[in-house]
Amino acid sequence: MGISRSSRHKRSATGAQRAYYRKKRKFELGRQPASTKLGAKRIHTVRVRGGNTKYRALRLDTGNFAWASEHVTRKTRLISVVYNASNNELVRTNTLVKGAIIQIDATPFRQWYESHYAQPISKKGAAAKTTATTEEEKKSNHLQRIIAERKQSAKIDPLLESQFAAGRLYACISSRPGQSGRSDGYILEGKELEFYVRKLRSGKQKHAHNA
Repeated sequence: MGISRSSRHKRSATGAQRAYYRKKRKFELGRQPASTKLGAKRIHTVRVRGGNTKYRALRLDTGNFAWASEHVTRKTRLISVVYNASNNELVRTNTLVKGAIIQIDATPFRQWYESHYAQPISKKGAAAKTTATTEEEKKSNHLQRIIAERKQSAKIDPLLESQFAAGRLYACISSRPGQSGRSDGYILEGKELEFYVRKLRSGKQKHAHNA
């Protein structure tokens, strides 16, 4: 029996079994799940209906992630899968799917922030900068005025700041790795970040209690 995407085998809204009046059709076919894992990039192409191509990512280790509040996107390294609302098995096996909550490397975003605002992103970084005896690069008066104006709006969420100090950010995958061959997404912020931090903490407490 092949994998089928038809809904003819499903019961109706009232619970009646539908009459079986035809066999499976080619246009109703489904394929095996990609089960994209963390690892060195490996992508297979799949010829699909209409002569089109899908990109089946079998392993991925990088992706483009957007920092929405700062309007900036950077390519960064994927570290691990930390939460998946649908199945804990996908967390244990580090499977990349749309909607998975993962940890990514914070370095590209920290470098951008420190270059854009000309100030360290966390207090820990500020302390390191004051102890360092590096000679400051010369800036024109025009550039100094631009940076001074930027600094007025350079505020960062305390939850994000603690993540930058640790060097890892929580992010959500918004692309479909098994269809597009990419694991792109966005950094979690605000209420969404608070929600997932709560979920992760409650999950850890449950495991500790069970152990």
